[in-house]
Amino acid sequence: MADRPTPKPWIARIHAYTPGKASSDGGRPLFKLSANENPLGTSPAALAAMASAAPASRYPDPGSTALREALGAKHEIDPARIVCGTGSDELLNLAVQAFAGPGDEVLFPRYSFAVYDIAARRCGAEPIEAADAEYGCDVDALLAAVTERTRVVMLANPNNPTGTFLTASEVARLHAGLPANVLFVLDQAYAEYLDPADDDQGLALAERHANVLVTRTFSKIHGLAGERIGWATGAPDLIGELNRIRGPFNVTNHGQAAALAALGDDEWVERSRAKNAAERARFVVALETLGNHGIRPVPSQGNFVLVLFEGALSAEAAMAAISDAGYAVRHLPSQGLGHALRITIGTRADMDAVADAIARAARSAA
Repeated sequence: MADRPTPKPWIARIHAYTPGKASSDGGRPLFKLSANENPLGTSPAALAAMASAAPASRYPDPGSTALREALGAKHEIDPARIVCGTGSDELLNLAVQAFAGPGDEVLFPRYSFAVYDIAARRCGAEPIEAADAEYGCDVDALLAAVTERTRVVMLANPNNPTGTFLTASEVARLHAGLPANVLFVLDQAYAEYLDPADDDQGLALAERHANVLVTRTFSKIHGLAGERIGWATGAPDLIGELNRIRGPFNVTNHGQAAALAALGDDEWVERSRAKNAAERARFVVALETLGNHGIRPVPSQGNFVLVLFEGALSAEAAMAAISDAGYAVRHLPSQGLGHALRITIGTRADMDAVADAIARAARSAA
């Protein structure tokens, strides 16, 4: 008999999620370009709504009713087909928990969001990575990896941490190739950064099919990362299962009020999208001039760029140079990306400073 409580063996195999750094190894505060936060901050409308939200002494609406109704009106979805969560992370974990367990497989592309691996392991399922195609999803490889044990397939689109994007036709082809009893989870955390013409039609797919769940978040373009608000939509049965196991008061009073106001602030979203696209393009151009130093940005549709270091300058040395310039970026060796840095798109001054730091370090390493 054990002399202390013993966790399930699959829990012991989890590597806890590591958040983006906000300080140097020596403890010096750095400006964060490591967590894909909106550099413009939070919509003034959302801030005002939080100031007048219901008091903290009162439990929030357990069903996030007003928020779900507003989401339904905006996206033409029956509110009964929407569930809100503590960020989209909660909903991603719940989706896997509801449909997979010991002996099952949860499938996703190589270089996917770290939470997918954790979500699979925390319920005893086996995480399976399919081969990538230039750091993005290879639909054929993903479909070839489906087995009779596959219960959930997860795809972030645009993908985090690579920024790659799968078109609507490829998303539809992926879904069409999956067995009807496999849940397809489409994580659209960065969807609002896309040009509307590039919509992957995931919401329409979830409307038409019983095995599609789409998740979104208010953490990114809406600038509400600290409030932890997400939502998902799918068939009534899928939403019912998530409601069965989610926390009963999982979105706070302040969170519901802020998200409701942010949802109505289209100007803030459009401004954030335009600023991100412009600064991302400038940053990529600056990096492309360093191609002779083995520095290569992966084409991105998100509010970040994955930068590959394939020459004399290593990712670790580049990160140190960026830190010396006052910025924290994301190094992801645990995800097979030891040769890369994920860099959030900040202001013009931020991106110029980071590009200059990389350029100086590259010249010194040559």
